[in-house]
Amino acid sequence: MGIRLTQAPAEEPVTLEEAKLHLRVIDSSEDALISLLITAARAHAENVCRRVFVTQKWDLFLDAFPFYTYYGVIPGYVPVDQLPSAWMTMRNYAVRFRGSKIDIPFPRLQSVDAVQYIDALGNKQALDPSLYVVDNVSEPGVLTPKTGTYWPDTLNTTNAVQISFTAGYGDAKDVPAGIKSWIMLRVATLYENREQVAILNRGQVHDLPYVDQLLDSYRIMGYA
Repeated sequence: MGIRLTQAPAEEPVTLEEAKLHLRVIDSSEDALISLLITAARAHAENVCRRVFVTQKWDLFLDAFPFYTYYGVIPGYVPVDQLPSAWMTMRNYAVRFRGSKIDIPFPRLQSVDAVQYIDALGNKQALDPSLYVVDNVSEPGVLTPKTGTYWPDTLNTTNAVQISFTAGYGDAKDVPAGIKSWIMLRVATLYENREQVAILNRGQVHDLPYVDQLLDSYRIMGYA
């Protein structure tokens, strides 16, 4: 599986003016630096939460549509008298089924824009949107074939399936306040400590535990 950004966000969740107000900076001599720190803080927060904030477009690549294999005798699926006796004893008859669900990373999923695949003959095809269902309420979003249909067969090659999608909360104004607050606090830390190692001249400095807890409500757990 691979993932590729095709359209970056048009703006950051926190504006330069908002960050400067938080930093109490009034001149413009370090605007470029502060803008860079905003981007770095936003990217880190997205990585921690495993979601994206302002609208972005991505391509998800899979080697094949999902399938799973069942091991064991399935009553009624294959006549028992057609199974080798050793298989009947060991209960290791294997049946391959077409799978269904595809998790779309980086919620909130706004739309699936295209599903393309390389068919068994090596031709690139576009899957008709009427043949799949998009669940953009679940997080992560889910793509499934329409009831009564199956994912098509693909060529045995890498990146045979390409899913183009749009994700994010929307514009900067739609990003939750907790995320914006974390970004501004992170920018302030990066602005104050510009070296890789901080030298403490006034005793020990402790992290404030509530800061990272600002992101807890937005983390996507149990999804790699």
